Amino acid sequence: MLALTVRKSAQLRGRYSTRAWVAALALYCAVGAGGSIACGQTPQAKIDIDWNKTIIVSKSTPTLQVVTNPMLNPGSSIHDASFAALKELGADYVRYVPWLPYPKIAVAELEPPTKEKTFWDFTYADPVTKDFLAATAGHSIIVNFSTIPAWMFKTAQPVKYPDDPNQVFWDYTQGTELRDPSGKELGDYFGRLVSWYTKGGFTDENGKRHESGYNYKFPCWEVLNEVDSEHKTTPEDYTRRYDAIVRAIHAVSPDTKFMGLALAYPGANPKYFEYFLNPKNHKQGTSVDFISFHFYASPALDEDLNGWQHTFFNQAEGFLATTRFILAIRDRLSPQTKIDTDELGVILPTDSLEIAAAKPLPDHIPRRYWNAAAALYGYLFVGLCKLGVDVIGESQLVGYPSQFPSVSMINYNTGHPNARYWVLKIIKDNFHPGDKVVANAEQPSSSDTGVEIQGFITPQGKKVLLVNRTNSDKMVTLPPEFQRATSLTVDGATGDGEPRRESLSSEVTLAPFAVTVITLR
Repeated sequence: MLALTVRKSAQLRGRYSTRAWVAALALYCAVGAGGSIACGQTPQAKIDIDWNKTIIVSKSTPTLQVVTNPMLNPGSSIHDASFAALKELGADYVRYVPWLPYPKIAVAELEPPTKEKTFWDFTYADPVTKDFLAATAGHSIIVNFSTIPAWMFKTAQPVKYPDDPNQVFWDYTQGTELRDPSGKELGDYFGRLVSWYTKGGFTDENGKRHESGYNYKFPCWEVLNEVDSEHKTTPEDYTRRYDAIVRAIHAVSPDTKFMGLALAYPGANPKYFEYFLNPKNHKQGTSVDFISFHFYASPALDEDLNGWQHTFFNQAEGFLATTRFILAIRDRLSPQTKIDTDELGVILPTDSLEIAAAKPLPDHIPRRYWNAAAALYGYLFVGLCKLGVDVIGESQLVGYPSQFPSVSMINYNTGHPNARYWVLKIIKDNFHPGDKVVANAEQPSSSDTGVEIQGFITPQGKKVLLVNRTNSDKMVTLPPEFQRATSLTVDGATGDGEPRRESLSSEVTLAPFAVTVITLR
């Protein structure tokens, strides 16, 4: 994350915006002789939008990712409800990731082939994959079988994985150097995997045909995941592996687009972007249609909601700053490449404690957390939309105790969509690429009022997205043109239920971490 710098010297005031300097002066004037800040001095938020001033025409599609785990397997208590919610959402660019903690789901060939036998097995991958493809039928998707078979790497000993497909195993991604440095073995693996789903089957290493009968379309394939963490992959190694995988998949699925990087820590090493986005570093004809990277707010263990209201959004500001630098590199080296921020959310520190304990701990997440995390996505949607990011993906459909419960968009006890899902849905249903993102008139910023206000001109008319960044009620004053406006709100009162519909008059009260979409009549 980018550290925020607090400038203390009055000599630096020339570097502040006028608005920031006025706000600072107002705060100074509110301090009494005893040094305490007078109550009631926080500026009240008001909607004052310049509908004639367009900041940008939106390119942004709001969406989510689906990561495989046992709660999405057929027979799970929340399986049916989770996939029904995914289908009802109707999002585009949904990212599907069979991932390393469950090797028997994520890896289709868990043992190296011999001259006598190969070990291809889709027993555990197929059911969840088919359910995902059914739930997203008619919409664009991004597929990422993200885990390389461990036997393709040089390791001191063969990597042993659990026999139980539902037993979590965090140490699968061992090794850094491929046993076949040319990348052909790696590319052939992914080519066969894609052929299984798109070409009805494949011919294995020994010339034997394996039939699937599947003829799905994979419009976009993301190559590997969080390579800055897994296998200690260097930018150079990743680019070579990307080229090998793309070449093999393109041979069996020529219409597929490709996405690269999927970085866990995009601000840590700019060389990933500098090297990967430079066409000179790729084999001729290799396309880089998208790049992707991730952000999770990470509060301290001793913080509560009153701390989270600052940490979540301050860290989000750092991520937005990082994104600006990435966009500058992209614009210089590969301006046609699109951007997907395909994992956005919060990982509470207690999630890591559960992983270390290898078991669920007593439920520790307060109900209002789900609204705070939902508000963070709403805030990031506004910021990334204004930067011209193409795909803005919330993480993730299902998590549960011992498996990153704080990222879940489904209540893992009941199967009902939670506030994070509903905020994504009201954003997805109301804001689309092609909308005009318009400017606010001069007024206190959301860092002063605690409320993010963003206007959009859509084919359905004028709309406003409101996000309460704070753990307290906020009043927002409405202009006269909003007298007959209607709103959809997700807040603590709606819980895991659908957004609340209301008619508005002169003002609206936002509960802590509420997200509201207003539509003008």
